[in-house]
Amino acid sequence: MAIEGEVLFEFRRVGALVKVSAFHVPTMTEVSLSMPANAGETLMRLQVLRRLDYVLARRRDGGRAAEEDGFA
Repeated sequence: MAIEGEVLFEFRRVGALVKVSAFHVPTMTEVSLSMPANAGETLMRLQVLRRLDYVLARRRDGGRAAEEDGFA
């Protein structure tokens, strides 16, 4: 995982969950996910960065990353 450029994070608690968002400034791409509030900030950041990396790879490869991963 090698995301270049600035990434902004937002953590918003909703009951027992935290909605974690990551915004990649250079591409104006935003992803989010919900995790248990007790998961810890480090794990939350890691998981949302993994999702951001996946989305950016799909855009870069024209959707081929999803097909190779078996998600399409």
